[in-house]
Amino acid sequence: AQRQALQEQLQPSLDRPFGELSPVEACVLLAGTFELVNYPKTPYRVIINESIELAKEYGGTDGHKYINGVLDKLANRLRPAEVEAKRRARANP
Repeated sequence: AQRQALQEQLQPSLDRPFGELSPVEACVLLAGTFELVNYPKTPYRVIINESIELAKEYGGTDGHKYINGVLDKLANRLRPAEVEAKRRARANP
C-alpha cells in the first residue's frame, strides 16, 4: 500500500509509466520519494545527492541524470518553500 502511494506521488514527475523504469531507477526513486515525504528535516538537496550517488554506483550509465531531474521536479512539488528559499539564497549570496 505504501509503495503504491509513493508511486502515485512520483508519477507526475516521470516521463514514462513507473513500470517502464529500470529496477535500480525505480528503487532509488522510491527511496528518494519516501525520504522527501517522510523526512522533512533532511534537506531536499541531501536526499537528491544521495540518490544520485546510489544511481551512479548501481544504475545505468546516465541513470543518475534522470534521477536528478525527476527528484528535483518532485521536490519542487512537495517542498516548494524549501526549494524557493534555496534558489533565493543562491541568487543573493
